[in-house]
Amino acid sequence: MLEKELENKLVKKVKSLGGCAYKFISPGNAGVPDRLVVLPGGKVGFAEMKRDKNHKPTQLQLKQITFLMRLNCFVQVIDSEEAIDAFLIVLQNQKKGDKKWEYQKQKRQ
Repeated sequence: MLEKELENKLVKKVKSLGGCAYKFISPGNAGVPDRLVVLPGGKVGFAEMKRDKNHKPTQLQLKQITFLMRLNCFVQVIDSEEAIDAFLIVLQNQKKGDKKWEYQKQKRQ
């Protein structure tokens, strides 16, 4: 599946939950995640899209992901429809002050 197709599936699922999946472009900050996802209740997460498990984030993307995680942001690399569902489940269950990035760290180890 192409990365764009996977990204479109994320956008549709987020919209069905009443949220927005903004295309995230930050001039002067290369390597930021592809999507900024906002769900009702102030639940926010970043999604880095990859077409499949064989395509990994670049060193620059990993640097940006690590930076956001250190700020206690929820960031996940999404490389399948199952990963979209997992991302949205965690984001929906997010509570103020949660360290949801720990979920992603454990999943990738």
